Amino acid sequence: MSRTLTTSSATTSATDGDVSSATARAAEQAASTQEVQSLTLAKALNTAMVDAMSADDTVIVFGEDVGMLGGVFRITDGLMRRFGSTRCFDTPLAESGIIGMAVGMAMNGMRPVVEMQFDAFAYPAFEQIASHVAKMHNRTRGAVTLPMVIRIPYAGGIGGVEHHCDSSEAYYAHTAGLKVYTPATVADGYRMLREAIDSDDPVIFMEPKKLYWSKDAVDLEGLRQEHTERVAAGSSTEGRAGVARSGTDATLIAYGPSVPTALAAAAVAAEEGRSLEVIDVRSIVPFDDETVAASVRRTGRAVVIAEAHGFASVASEIVARIQESCFHQLAAPVRRVTGFDIPYPAPKLEHYYLPGVDRILDAVDDLQWEDQS
Repeated sequence: MSRTLTTSSATTSATDGDVSSATARAAEQAASTQEVQSLTLAKALNTAMVDAMSADDTVIVFGEDVGMLGGVFRITDGLMRRFGSTRCFDTPLAESGIIGMAVGMAMNGMRPVVEMQFDAFAYPAFEQIASHVAKMHNRTRGAVTLPMVIRIPYAGGIGGVEHHCDSSEAYYAHTAGLKVYTPATVADGYRMLREAIDSDDPVIFMEPKKLYWSKDAVDLEGLRQEHTERVAAGSSTEGRAGVARSGTDATLIAYGPSVPTALAAAAVAAEEGRSLEVIDVRSIVPFDDETVAASVRRTGRAVVIAEAHGFASVASEIVARIQESCFHQLAAPVRRVTGFDIPYPAPKLEHYYLPGVDRILDAVDDLQWEDQS
């Protein structure tokens, strides 16, 4: 993405020396206003909500402790102070009530962005999500839309206990009528949350909590300009996977919290002389079959990586789709590296449970390389 520089006009005299000085001052001023900066994912998400709320008065944020406290992870920090308690406010500890109220607001012209404090805390609201959020558009033959975002911090890696580290994406992906997004980078956090808030369909926005404090240098003004241009053009990155690292020998397919782990595994593999491509799924629903299939057809081998349980999972669905579309190009069966099919373990044991570099590389080594001619 090209960087956007903001320059101010400078008053100059007719002499060349003055013009040169003015040009230098303008260039210096441009550099000082350039918004390439190091941001955390948490700050990118916060900024996305600030920008969305500033642009549209119908965008409101509410949930447990999102107002005065700014959220458990401080993702909503400062929103109440900036926009007031009618635009960002705290709710009772009643997830079903939070979602039910958001449904009513969305049906009546608002764009609610609600936070479920932790992944498993959203389960009391699942009946509302599955029976009403996901079905309202279809139930009314398109007459009623539900432009709402349900933000869910999810997955492990923070030393939390059960009810705080579930990878619950499969429940939502299986529920027709919902979009399911999960960013893995700072830039995608901003980009995808802005698009989720713009969507006229309900979006489950899964935020990898262990990546909240990851940092990256991003062109924030460039991201804002990109969003403005996409809105004007009526385009979107919705449902688009990304190639996080190019490679030729095998494809690692990951999303959310597993993307950095996949990249780390690819870096180690490169030191050993093996080239692994990494695909960041980004959007679980809708799913980008084209990008994933193109990569697997090119490399001939694939490993799908996810923190969630392997049985009946999003990883299982990705494997099935690869088998259906790339069967004749596969040099080996597709492998999965996932969390184990057990309840989330105690904090001191989570490093055994979570997919790591060694488990990924073991799966890659098991891709029948001896069959290569």
